[in-house]
Amino acid sequence: MTNYLFRTPVELAPSQQKITYKDKIMMLGSCFSENIGKQLHEAFFQVDVNPFGVLYNPLSISLSLERLIENKGFSRSDIFECQCLWHSFFHSSSFSDVSPEKTLSNIQARFDESCSFLKNTDFLLLTFGTAWVFEDRKTQTVVSNCHKLPSQHFNRRRLSIEEIVEHYTLLIAQLQQLNPSLHLIFTVSPIRHWKDGAHENNLSKSILLLSIEELQKKFKNVDYFPAYEIQMDELRDYRFYASDMLHPSETAINYIWEKFSDTYFSEKTKQIKQRLEMLREKMNHRPLHPNSPEYVSFLQQIELEKNNILNEYPFLKERIKDVNSRN
Repeated sequence: MTNYLFRTPVELAPSQQKITYKDKIMMLGSCFSENIGKQLHEAFFQVDVNPFGVLYNPLSISLSLERLIENKGFSRSDIFECQCLWHSFFHSSSFSDVSPEKTLSNIQARFDESCSFLKNTDFLLLTFGTAWVFEDRKTQTVVSNCHKLPSQHFNRRRLSIEEIVEHYTLLIAQLQQLNPSLHLIFTVSPIRHWKDGAHENNLSKSILLLSIEELQKKFKNVDYFPAYEIQMDELRDYRFYASDMLHPSETAINYIWEKFSDTYFSEKTKQIKQRLEMLREKMNHRPLHPNSPEYVSFLQQIELEKNNILNEYPFLKERIKDVNSRN
């Protein structure tokens, strides 16, 4: 019988730049970056995910990074009130609050953390979601979130390849000056933006893909991870989508995460990751009978494994301690 393969695998060569447990990783972009960021966090990596909240278009991402590079914080003039909440056009609604002071406090605290983190980041992962942007008609600047303001406040347009490449050529030069050892990994979100239909979605994604290709040609420290292609080709069946038929399912996200791990982690890193994930699973266990001899023995085993890991990798101490504090 012929051995048929009923899918088209996306072949990936292992990256020359390997992510280790000593590295710092920053991620900005669409909600797909949140998915992979969560996986990295749960695997005990040092990761800072979306300090401005979810960002969908390349210009919002570049403007946010420019503010971090320049350490250009936020003031009262950067926020506005709408429907009893105070918002920022640079941030998602997760930062919004009924109090302007609290909104600014939330924004600035997160900003300060990420300013410091970026200077020492080893890998910067940027996920482009769409080439469409909304511009504030008053200021002619691209906004990251419209916060449900009426459409007449904004102009909507599609970015060109040239515009994206021009912005990122300047941005990457700034990043290299701030942090010469920084390595960039670009991805295009596999989440389809269906509001304008299938054809417009494909045009938008094509602009993003071609822009990244141009940046790869210009910079040696720029890499591309094909999350979009894995979802569209290797996982094209609708069983790999959520119920809205647009977002990847949990199974798909886990599969892409494994592909990412195979590409950017060495065998040693994968071994450490496996041990840490097993330790986390044990530490998160909730017993029916916490005073039983069996559970006391189980806790002793956890403590022994934790000490063994810390003896081998003492730099993981704070990260394991963080799990303890949440249990």
